[in-house]
Amino acid sequence: MKQKIIVTTGNEVQGRRVAKYLGIVRGIVVRSPGWAKNFTGSFAALGGGNISQFEEVCEEARSEAHARMIDHAGERGADAIIGMRYDATEFGNNNITEVLAYGTAVRLEPLAAQVEEVQEVVPE
Repeated sequence: MKQKIIVTTGNEVQGRRVAKYLGIVRGIVVRSPGWAKNFTGSFAALGGGNISQFEEVCEEARSEAHARMIDHAGERGADAIIGMRYDATEFGNNNITEVLAYGTAVRLEPLAAQVEEVQEVVPE
């Protein structure tokens, strides 16, 4: 079973403090919509508005990049990823897009007050 890793765009996790910074982690995906989605999406673009064919490709790419980033953090033994962000870059006019999910992998520990409370409850 995989360890659950907390992911936040913030720089802290409530009730815990960063015990160790493990470095930057990332997940990179390069996608193209493929012939069929590109063809139907191009026609949909003529009418303006949201283009669901391209939206699906983008959402799949973000989801996969996010999962790869979490895997990378797990390999480093992280409890959390803080400062998480997405970035995207388009390559030329070929509808090829790179999606990058990245953040800082950290190990967490409870705040000092929480440690003291736990120690008081433990029978001697």
